[in-house]
Amino acid sequence: MLTACRNRIFVMTKWGFGKRLVTGKGITVLFKGDPGTGKTLCAEIMASELGMKLYQVSIPRLVSKYVGETEKNISKIFASARANHCMLLFDEADSLFAKRTEVKSSVDRYANLEVNYLLQRIEAFSGITLLTTNLDSSIDPAVRRRLAAHVKFYAPDEGERAELWRRMLAVDAPRAADINADDLAQQFADMTGGNIKNAVIGAAFLAAAEDEWTKFA
Repeated sequence: MLTACRNRIFVMTKWGFGKRLVTGKGITVLFKGDPGTGKTLCAEIMASELGMKLYQVSIPRLVSKYVGETEKNISKIFASARANHCMLLFDEADSLFAKRTEVKSSVDRYANLEVNYLLQRIEAFSGITLLTTNLDSSIDPAVRRRLAAHVKFYAPDEGERAELWRRMLAVDAPRAADINADDLAQQFADMTGGNIKNAVIGAAFLAAAEDEWTKFA
């Protein structure tokens, strides 16, 4: 996927593919997986590898109850991303790119119009758009047709959990001698990377609050 992102401008301009395409010159990728499996982190790493800024879209600030305001906000986001050479990230995209429904009320009609407008803007955007979701089945099929890649994120296996524990614990904080990353990985088999991060940081806060924490220093 990084290869495609790195070479998209060259392919579109130097090799002339951009002249053949009216829309669809950009790259849209869907990251699917359970919470805490690293979807947003992967987006951050991609942006860093490509030397681009990552613009994480705040969906609650994007969507407005007033007719036409959501479309205006969407337009501003894509215009800003183009002007500043940013990679766009729509986290929890299922809430914004939900399947269009049969129109039974004005609410349904406007919701469908918003999805239609989003699809048009993604098609016209020549940059990189990343979508993340843990509810892949809720996303409109028209979005899927526009995807350059559909990447599945899985929960870490035992070896990967152990490595995640080791990396999170490899800090300057004092640490009890009997903490073993392999044991933690085996004991807490359902934990994702996000869970492990929260557990370690939460434990650090509790340890810092204890009067006797310095005995491990």
